[in-house]
Amino acid sequence: MRCGLVCSSLLAVVTGFGAFLATAAPSAAPLNEVPQVPALKRFLAIEYGVIHQVTSVRRLEASNNHLSTDAWMDVRTTADANGFRYTVLDEGGSGFVRNRALRGALDQESKAWKDGEAERSWFTENNYQFTDAGTEPDGLARIGVTPKRKDLLLVNGSIFLRPDDGELIRIEGSPARSPSFWARRIQVVRHYVCIVGVHLPVAVESSAQIRMAGTATFRMTYKYESVNGIKVE
Repeated sequence: MRCGLVCSSLLAVVTGFGAFLATAAPSAAPLNEVPQVPALKRFLAIEYGVIHQVTSVRRLEASNNHLSTDAWMDVRTTADANGFRYTVLDEGGSGFVRNRALRGALDQESKAWKDGEAERSWFTENNYQFTDAGTEPDGLARIGVTPKRKDLLLVNGSIFLRPDDGELIRIEGSPARSPSFWARRIQVVRHYVCIVGVHLPVAVESSAQIRMAGTATFRMTYKYESVNGIKVE
C-alpha cells in the first residue's frame, strides 16, 4: 500500500447512530490539464515509500451536543500483511457511542485496509480536478480539489501543500457523497506528516449536522511507535 494512503480512506463521521464509511467502484475519468503550480507539480511527482507495517497508539473522541453524549477511547493499532488490528487500552463515556461510533470507525478502517480502498481514493488526476486557490497566510499553497465521481472516499475541498517540496500538510473539505440521509453539512480535516519516508495522518477531525440530533463531532490523533520495522522516536 502506498505510504500516503494508509487511513486516508477513513472519513469517519460520527453521528448519534454510529460512524459511516462507504465505497464506490472507481470509474475511468478523462485527465484534465493540471494547473502550473510548482507545489502541485511536486506533490503529484512524489513517490513515497511503501507501508509494510505500522503500529500506533491513537486517541479517539466523539460527542453530540444535542444528546449530551460523549466518549473516548485509547487504542493500539497494528497494520501489516495480516491486516489491521486494534487493542483497546482504556476507554470511557457513553457505551453506545464507543461501540457504534469509535469501534465502528476502527472496524471500517480494518475493512478499508483489507479491501485496498485507500489506493482508489488518493489525490491523482484520475480521481480529481485541481485548481489554483492561491497561497495561505502561513505560506502553504492551497489547491482546490473537485472529485470526478460521487464517492464517499473522495473529498470536495482543498489540499494544502508545502511550496518548496510539495509535501501534503492538510486536507479540508466534505465527502463527495453523503454517507446517510441523516447527516448533512459534513466537514473533515486531516493533518499529515512524513515519518521515515512514509506519508501518514497524525489527526483526523470531522463534524456533521445530524437530523433531529444536532451537531456531532469526531477526532482521532495518532502517535506512531514503528513504521516498516523502524522505531519512531
